[in-house]
Formats: sequence, C-alpha cells, structure tokens
Amino acid sequence: MSEDLPAETVGETKATKEAKETEAAREAAGPLHAQQAEESRAAGAPKAGKSSRSARAGKKSGAAGATKGVKADEEPVEPVAPLDWSNPLRDPQDRRLPRIAGPSGLVIFGVTGDLSRRKLMPAVYDLANRGLLPPGFSLVGFARRDWENQDFAEVVHDAVKEHARTPFREEVWQQLAEGMRFIPGDFDDDEAFEQLRKAVQELDTSRGTSGNYAFYLSVPPKFFPKVVQQLKKHGLTDAPEGSWRRAVIEKPFGHDLGSARELNALVHEVFDPEQVFRIDHYLGKETVQNILALRFANQMYEPIWNRSYVDHVQITMAEDIGIGGRAGYYDGIGAARDVIQNHLLQLMALTAMEEPAAFDARSLLTEKLKVLRAVRLPDDLGAHTVRGQYEGGWQGGAQVPGYLEEEGIDPASTTDTYAAIKLGIDNRRWAGVPFYLRTGKRLGRRVTEIAVVFQRAPHSPFDSTATEELGENAIVIRVQPDEGMTVRFGSKVPGTSMEIRDVSMDFAYGESFTESSPEAYERLILDVLLGDANLFPRHQEVEESWRILDPIEEYWSTHGKPAQYASGGWGPREADEMLARDGRSWRRP
Repeated sequence: MSEDLPAETVGETKATKEAKETEAAREAAGPLHAQQAEESRAAGAPKAGKSSRSARAGKKSGAAGATKGVKADEEPVEPVAPLDWSNPLRDPQDRRLPRIAGPSGLVIFGVTGDLSRRKLMPAVYDLANRGLLPPGFSLVGFARRDWENQDFAEVVHDAVKEHARTPFREEVWQQLAEGMRFIPGDFDDDEAFEQLRKAVQELDTSRGTSGNYAFYLSVPPKFFPKVVQQLKKHGLTDAPEGSWRRAVIEKPFGHDLGSARELNALVHEVFDPEQVFRIDHYLGKETVQNILALRFANQMYEPIWNRSYVDHVQITMAEDIGIGGRAGYYDGIGAARDVIQNHLLQLMALTAMEEPAAFDARSLLTEKLKVLRAVRLPDDLGAHTVRGQYEGGWQGGAQVPGYLEEEGIDPASTTDTYAAIKLGIDNRRWAGVPFYLRTGKRLGRRVTEIAVVFQRAPHSPFDSTATEELGENAIVIRVQPDEGMTVRFGSKVPGTSMEIRDVSMDFAYGESFTESSPEAYERLILDVLLGDANLFPRHQEVEESWRILDPIEEYWSTHGKPAQYASGGWGPREADEMLARDGRSWRRP
C-alpha cells in the first residue's frame, strides 16, 4: 500500500520501523551494552572477573562484590532513562509465551529471616531459571548483619541450593549474582537508607533496572511504619517518570479491625493503595486460582452452585506440626487470627462469590467484598464456635509436647491452636447454607481443602438397605498438598443385588499436566513485578475480615478456656458436637 502514500509518509514509516528494530536489538543485547558498560566502569562498578569460589558464593562475579553505593565525594550516578521494553514481535494471543517481568529490582527488608531463606530467595532463583525475569534483574538485601555483598550472595546461594524447586544451573546463578547487593543497617539508620538509595541508583546504571523497584517488607508489622517512612524520607518511593515503586507486605495485617485500619493508614501515607501488595500465599496456589476456572469456565457446575442444591460447605486447613520455634509470634495470636482471618475467609469468598465482570483486580475485589459484607455471625457464638489447644501425646511415631508445655509458652495461656466457626452468607445464592471453617495444629495430617457438600436426592426409589452406605455428593477442591479435585457420588456395587455406595472421580495436577505447579511465592513475586494485583487482598478485604472475626475473639476472651484435644487427632470433641447439633459431621480429609 506504500504506493498510495506520500513519499514523506513512506520515509517516516521506514524510519519508525528501523528505530523499532534497533530498539529490539538493543534489548536483546541486554542492559550492559557497550556504552552502558563504559558508563558503569566510569561510575566505579567492577568488571566481571573469575574466582575459585564462584560456585559457592557467586564471587566469580565482581559485581556481586560491588561497593554498596557511590562515595560521598563522587558525583551522583544519573539513572538510566526508562525504556519501552515491550516486545514488538509478540502477539498477545500467543499463549506459548509466558508473562515476563520488565527491567526491575527487588529490595527485601529482613532478608536474613526464615521466610526469605526458605521461600523468597528460592522463588526469585526459580523465576530466573524459568526465564521469567529480565537479564538485568537486581536483588538487594537489607538487614542487621555485618555482611559484604559476597556474604549475601553466599547466603542466597545456600538457600537456593537447599530450597529451590528447579534444578541449579551455574549460568543462571552467575547472571543473578551479578545484580546482588547487601545493605547492613537498622530500620532507623539514616546512613543505611542513604546507602540503599545510592545502590538503587548504581543498579539503574549497571543493570538497567530503569528505576522500577518493589520493596518487600519481610519484617514484623510493628516495623512497617518505620520502614515506609524511611523509604519516603530518602526519596526511595519517588519513581522516575515512567517507572514504578511498589510495597509488598506480609501478614498479619494487624491483630484486629482497629489496628488494621491504623496500619493501612500509615502505609497509605507513603504508598498509594494501588502500590501496596499484601501477600496471602494461599492465593498464589494453583488450586486456589482453579476455583475461578472451575466455576466460571465450565457450565456444568454453576447451575448447582447455590442454596437449591448445596447443603453446606466445609473449608479445612489442618497442620500436623506444632508451633515449632514460633512461640514469640504465635502466643497471643492463635489459629483464628493466623489462618481464618486471612486464608480461610479468602477461600470462602472465592467459593461463594458471583461471577466477576472481568478477570482483573477491581472486578474480583468488587465480588469478594459483596460476600464478606454479607457474612452473618451465628446468634449463639458459644454453640457455633469452638477453640482448642493440643495436648501432649504421640504423633507420627514420636512423642510430642502439648501447647502449654512448648518452650516459651505461658502455662496459663489461652491462645487457641484450633478454631472452628460457623458462618452464614445473607444473599440470594447462599441464604440458609452454613459455611464451616476450621483450622488447627497437631491434627491428623497436613491438608487444606474446600468441600462443597450437596443435598440428598429428594426422593429415592431404592430400598433403604440399598443406600445405607451412600453418603452425600460432594465436590472437594484439594488446595494442598495433593493438589487437585475430587467428585464424590453414588454408584452401584457390581453384583446381583442393588447396593449403592460412594465412589470418587479424581483429578490431580501432577497427573494431568506435564508442567509442575510453581511455588506460590513464584507467582506472587512475578505478579508484583508485573503490577498484576488479581491475587492480592486489598485493604477493604482485610478490614472486612477483621469485622467478621473480632466479635468471635471478644467472646472467647471472656468465656472460659480452650478445649483440649489429643495430638494426632482431628480436634476437640466440642467441634464434633457443634456440627452434630446441625445434623452434620466433619468430613475426614
């Protein structure tokens, strides 16, 4: 069609095409092209060299041992202007290409903690190993340790070797290690945050991060205000034009409604609500996301997903371990605040919500909030809520102590290690359908599942003896550890007589797909870098969840002590009685 266009327009079209090709070639060459490499060396960034300990600590890379920032007497490093990193050759409809983060970096506060070592750093490596991070990705650690960059690289290396999901590859590690920096200091140390600011500027130049940074607060909530205020004070929350800055916050999001609102207000003084990503790692699990696919991508479930067919719903999160070394955190918090307020109420909202207008953060938030705001507490909290504490006993072939015998626990503690509650949802779809939520430690096995239990057939032409072993139909979504779904229904037993018994149809992720499910933190960290907030609860959801739980916690604080239950069992007798009063029983996972 060029013959129909003026010569000037044709020339402009060709020039635009050549410019795009040049830009794409420069992106393919990575952020350290020749000119930037010269600028990096001029700014004091070391050349990549080799050392005998590279396989252990990433010391092969001189950048892993780079200075923490620019010296005071040097001129400040000018950050590289953000580039348009979108791939002009990519077709949005091509599902073979995964979503890949653009130029960016991740700063982890509290990087020496257990969460960082076991989950965050291995997840970063696994993303890099799967080719989902940019070549110049940077990882900055901030903690109260007298480490150099190479010490931090060694800690990351050990964590990756021990906990990474994907195989270790030296070339991936070397590329990742080049972008690692460590800043020692306390959260009230102005000099440390100034070093962090200079390190971010240096990485913009040497790694091409384009000023895009996520700040991961893997620290106790009491430090959130101090950290975000320091970030603001030292200009780290001010992104260059065309770039972004985001804050990632780990639970707990307060300990009641008042503290949650106060915490949200402090964080939102520095970061806009759209810049804050609250991590609920359960929402990163494939099976949790599959709830939406199961309900809204299939016609067969939606007609029966309502009060006309569903008898009740059970949501269970059971752990077979005790509190371990978490006495300082767990005592005074308890199972309900630790699990029900966030994980289980989020699972309930996804199970009960209406179809969203679109699969985006705003639409999902709208529908989940409708569910949480429609939640109705039982009139008699004493009859329809139960809390418990595990006793000492035998579990898994070993003798284990009771909760009150754990190191660091007050013998008079009333903290719950088991919690079960009954909730209702006052809307047209779910009116009259009870939702039973339970969680506990030292239970029979580690399992998280959602069981949608259906009503019995209104009429049965079979003799009662033929159906005495027939239970209720159920759809069970297994969140962990055996990810998948089970459909339970009745079938005739082969033979000459009519005998009907429960059977199960099973779907397992590991058997149906060749690719293994990624770790939840992989998905969530990638979504933070992409700015995709679909799987992150917003502050409105957090506050509504506390509104639901607070009256229950207040009732428990003034009514008796937790019931005792044996380690290795399935909770206190009172929890079984709670369902028995409704003519139901707990499902045995």
